[in-house]
Amino acid sequence: MPSRIALAQMCSSIDPAANALSLRNHINEAAGQGAEILFTPEMTGLVDRDRGRAKSNIRQEQDDLVLQEARDSAARKKIWVAIGSLAIRLDADDEAKWVNRSFLIDPAGQISARYDKIHLFDVDLDTGETWRESAAYQGGSEAIVAPVGNATIGLSICYDLRFPTLYAALTDAGADILSIPAAFTVPTGKAHWEILLRARAIEAGVFVVAAAQSGLHQDGRATYGHSMVISPWGHALLDMGSNPGVGFCDIDLADIGEIRNRIPAISNRRSFTSPKASS
Repeated sequence: MPSRIALAQMCSSIDPAANALSLRNHINEAAGQGAEILFTPEMTGLVDRDRGRAKSNIRQEQDDLVLQEARDSAARKKIWVAIGSLAIRLDADDEAKWVNRSFLIDPAGQISARYDKIHLFDVDLDTGETWRESAAYQGGSEAIVAPVGNATIGLSICYDLRFPTLYAALTDAGADILSIPAAFTVPTGKAHWEILLRARAIEAGVFVVAAAQSGLHQDGRATYGHSMVISPWGHALLDMGSNPGVGFCDIDLADIGEIRNRIPAISNRRSFTSPKASS
């Protein structure tokens, strides 16, 4: 795994063409500054809570212009690109649910891995905000790890962060970097974002890379930002604050072995039976 990674913190709009242009610029900057992989946030290609309007901009993979831009730019700049997620149609049926899908794109512009978000965000917040991701999206069912150089990346998306059993499965399968792209709301971001990222890193002694949406979006929603890189010891190596742009972090994979030698959490994991209610 290359030692220099880049994160794109975005404020994606309701216009995929504008977001594709931003992505191209981010890939160019990341490659120009020596990063060999760029991580982008959840919903890189479209942030639009008006699902009727969004429907006209959501395409199947072969027709998605943001995915095509990512592939073309990755090949042109010879850089890995981890697209946090895109809203993707599985078929041409206008009434079918979509998937919230991550893509790992190699330096030849080929898609080397896909992951469909498993845990969908269906909540009622104290602020009065209500989110029903399952109304438009169908959840995935398969955890995914993928090689990048001499590292293995475990893929996840946003609300997955709250479900540690997914990350136990990813690290049991060999993940030493966890990608957690997000579009966290401001209230939940302030309360839980950093502490959950640090917990996921500490639990298994891995790097966590979390590229995030940030700011007031064209559709009226606000996202928290603070794209982060967390070390295997739980230290914040990068916090991008609230401004969109590209951040860089140099990581050393040797840190993973050192931390795991000190606290062998993965090798100490044990299976157990589910608890029974006392009578």
